[in-house]
Amino acid sequence: MAATHRVIDEEHRAVVERLLGETIALHGSCRAIGVSIGWRTDFRVAGFAAVPEHLPVQPIASSGRGLRGCLEGEADELWSFVQKKANPHWLWLALDQQTRQLIAFHVGDRSGDSAKEMWAKIPAAYRERATFYTDQYAAYIGVILAAQHRAITKSARKTNHIERFNNTLRQRVSRLVRSTLAFSKKAENHIGAIRYFICHYNLTGAALLV
Repeated sequence: MAATHRVIDEEHRAVVERLLGETIALHGSCRAIGVSIGWRTDFRVAGFAAVPEHLPVQPIASSGRGLRGCLEGEADELWSFVQKKANPHWLWLALDQQTRQLIAFHVGDRSGDSAKEMWAKIPAAYRERATFYTDQYAAYIGVILAAQHRAITKSARKTNHIERFNNTLRQRVSRLVRSTLAFSKKAENHIGAIRYFICHYNLTGAALLV
């Protein structure tokens, strides 16, 4: 029976859902599972839409790090593009240094305005109490309070966790691979795929480190 007419059972749906978080081309997953490109596209869009706007982050109160100075975060920016490389979409990320959970992300340009947008998405407890390590990119200055901000060089190895996560993103999200045919055609799908992966990462990957 043709893939376009068959009923997709829950077992196959679960496999397709897992494939959304792997670097597998859209047409490749269709061939592997035996579904049509139309069904796969609709499933992907519905999956992205179902992901919560706010990232699932372990409550700070349960981690025993309530005192000022005990919370530490890392922030960095990752280049990506939509449609063509001449249309860059920078991915701004903030990570809890201890749990490795992503606490916020923003997709925009590389200006100070995007730094502010990312900072506003960080949970209030981190904005108020955490020390953040970043590279020496000037956009962070004035966005993160000076008392909480440490702009360091790569040799200091205080941003190695967020840089490692950047590499994970490029390995696991096909549209973030530098030379890829699976690039995003629409910004909303680009953001949806990133949010989808990060939510599943926080719930299944980073949580194992705690």
